[in-house]
Amino acid sequence: MTHTTPDHATRKAGGAVVPVLAFAGIVVAVMQTLLVPVIKDLPQLLGTEPSNATWVLTSTLLSGAVATPIMGRLGDLYGKRRMLILSLSVMVVGALVSAFTSQLLLMIVGRVLQGFAMGAIPLGIGLMRDMLPRERLASAMALMSSSIGVGGGLALPAAALVAQHTDWHALFYGAAGLGALAIGLTLLVVPESPARAKGSFDYPGAVGLSAGLVLLLLPITKGSDWGWSSGTTLGLFGAALAVLLLWGVYELRIPAPLVDLRTTARREVLLTNLASIMVGVSFYVVSLVLPQLLQLPTANGYGLGQSMVVAGLCVAPLGLTMMFTAPVYARLSARYGPRTTLIIGLLVIAVGYAGGLGLMHAAWQTIITSVVLGAGIGLAYSSLPALIVGAVPASETGAANGLNTLMRSIGTSVSSAVIGMVLANTAQDMGGVAVPTMHGFRVSFLIATAAVLVGLALAVFLPRTPRPAPQHTQLRASSEEDAVLERAEEVLRGFRGRVLDASGAPVARAKVTLIDRRGRQAGSTLSGHDGGYALAVPSEGPYVLAARAAGHGPLASAATHAGDERPVELDLPLPGETVTA
Repeated sequence: MTHTTPDHATRKAGGAVVPVLAFAGIVVAVMQTLLVPVIKDLPQLLGTEPSNATWVLTSTLLSGAVATPIMGRLGDLYGKRRMLILSLSVMVVGALVSAFTSQLLLMIVGRVLQGFAMGAIPLGIGLMRDMLPRERLASAMALMSSSIGVGGGLALPAAALVAQHTDWHALFYGAAGLGALAIGLTLLVVPESPARAKGSFDYPGAVGLSAGLVLLLLPITKGSDWGWSSGTTLGLFGAALAVLLLWGVYELRIPAPLVDLRTTARREVLLTNLASIMVGVSFYVVSLVLPQLLQLPTANGYGLGQSMVVAGLCVAPLGLTMMFTAPVYARLSARYGPRTTLIIGLLVIAVGYAGGLGLMHAAWQTIITSVVLGAGIGLAYSSLPALIVGAVPASETGAANGLNTLMRSIGTSVSSAVIGMVLANTAQDMGGVAVPTMHGFRVSFLIATAAVLVGLALAVFLPRTPRPAPQHTQLRASSEEDAVLERAEEVLRGFRGRVLDASGAPVARAKVTLIDRRGRQAGSTLSGHDGGYALAVPSEGPYVLAARAAGHGPLASAATHAGDERPVELDLPLPGETVTA
């Protein structure tokens, strides 16, 4: 945790911060779907086999998955704006590498560097939390979170138009230009957040997580090519399990881990991350199915015979609707909370896929499906960062949102592998070419519906977000923002400080309990890695703060809060180590 109040940061944050950060997120997301319009032509364009050409897409996915949690943690430690600019810079370099080559190996190198920028999404969410007043935070985080889908949806028609009328390398020149523009706007508009986490970067943890993720995602994305029962696929899954288990044991033993697994295991964080996987699955299915259905020739009896550009335009409402749901989400969440909004979003997605089963016979029907799914996915994506932010300390915002973004990426990876397998196994031979069937498309939609229902079940078991106190209802603040104020170190109306040992060193994970004048518990929290704690008070008056940690004697400290909007700074020095008989 840190000791920066929000006032200091919000005074520096101008009105252009949110659109600039959202634009950066959209630019980064474009990298994921940039080559979708030319997927079938990649083997010829790169002079290689189809199995080798798929690495151009797989490499970006793998590097993005690895970079997302790592960049989030680096942002918490060394500055989120600094790491955001670094992510975008690496992306620009990667786009230029790909723009100047048609060789497979160099193209893969460039795509790896482009995927590195996926860390910009959690960094942007972290910057918003650190800088924005609470009345703007909900809609801002919603827009930033939705930028993943917005960028992917809008990139399809734009990339199709470029690829159809110019050399395909122009796609990378355009991406590099967008990245450079995002860097310039960030430097001009976005201030650095003063919030910092204490401790050092966990290099062994970063290596272990990277190795585990690569070993896990590689067979997921390549299993269809290698065979799901092949020794390579099964061996990599086994190696991933072993590496991630060892990594988890190591993370639990060190004082400043890359990912705080104890925080991650909390019910609200764990269920949110699992639901994120299901949302990721549902998002990618429509991106895989509708463009193929639209471009298949009408001669097969169910294809819609549209050009690459028209197909992209029919799917584009998916991203546009996600963008426009951000203010809708803010109003819904302010009234019902992010948990309820997530449930509503998942229900809308389920309706979209169930209805989409019968809306595959005309281009205008696919537009309706895209709009409905975009609304649902936008609401669901918008809810996820609010749930995470309300459940973790402020010093872990970047890393926690990075992990959540990673969960969505895992969902899209699983979706790509499963739907690819379904479409391949249900394809029919037409003139020596395997063509997806309507049966395959419908099975894919049913799989997406099942994933959404699993996500819905997970969301139902999320704890309800605390409602705002009556005296503050006129502020119309959203419930997740109240949770932020209660849990983050920048609590204004309450107590905050650090838990220290006898030598003055910080004590992590000490339990601090707030007791009111009647001897009732008014709140509790755990200290962060730097010993920091924060507790809100329900009203003015005398309180007792009790602190306890393993290996130390307990402490009870009396203090009085005047009831104003200023925090009472109070460090809690624990007695020396206890000696047991």
